[in-house]
Amino acid sequence: MSDASLLIEPVLRLGPLAITGTVLTTWGITALVGFSAWLVSRRLAIDPGPVQTAAEGLVCAIDEAVVAVSPQHAQRIMPFIGSLWLFLAIANLTGLIPGLDSPTRDLSATAALAILVFLSTHWFGIRIQGLKGYLRHYLTPSPILLPFHLIGEVTRTIALAVRLFGNMMSLEMAALLILLVAGFLAPVPILMLHIVEALVQAYIFGMLALIYVAGGIQSQQRNPAE
Repeated sequence: MSDASLLIEPVLRLGPLAITGTVLTTWGITALVGFSAWLVSRRLAIDPGPVQTAAEGLVCAIDEAVVAVSPQHAQRIMPFIGSLWLFLAIANLTGLIPGLDSPTRDLSATAALAILVFLSTHWFGIRIQGLKGYLRHYLTPSPILLPFHLIGEVTRTIALAVRLFGNMMSLEMAALLILLVAGFLAPVPILMLHIVEALVQAYIFGMLALIYVAGGIQSQQRNPAE
């Protein structure tokens, strides 16, 4: 956690392209998740060690959450939801590292994640039900509701981005203000609060993404293409 400024300054420029700390941190987290997954999975054993046991427990917990919401299509959407959860958990906790800020305190990052969820919802719906069946539910139960369906798609995407951004920004600002006032008299409670809240926000965003994707798929199943 470096500061709680709303202004995200570019770290370097590649011609007209400005690279901010959010972008660099996001690339680092993505590389870390990918490398960790490769490292854990390259030597799987029937008798797992502590690292493999922890990884399997994490995967099983995510899989159970996905199955509980969308049992019929859990295998399809689990990689996306699981990757999103892991990324968000690490991204939200990055602010605890001195000199770094959580990417999710940047509205551009949370907006990108929300757009990814928006596109994934339509992607899974089209892949599972077909384009005709997918588009049909926008006209159900009446074509008059089409504008409201479209407005709902946009507003929930905006709300998804703003909710995560607002919660993470307020969390870091509150922690910074308390540390400025109390110094290091209460570092442990603040640290624990930050960890718990960061994990809760990652869970909420991932669960909302799961509900949106599963809800889109189920809405198509109620109105299958002929």
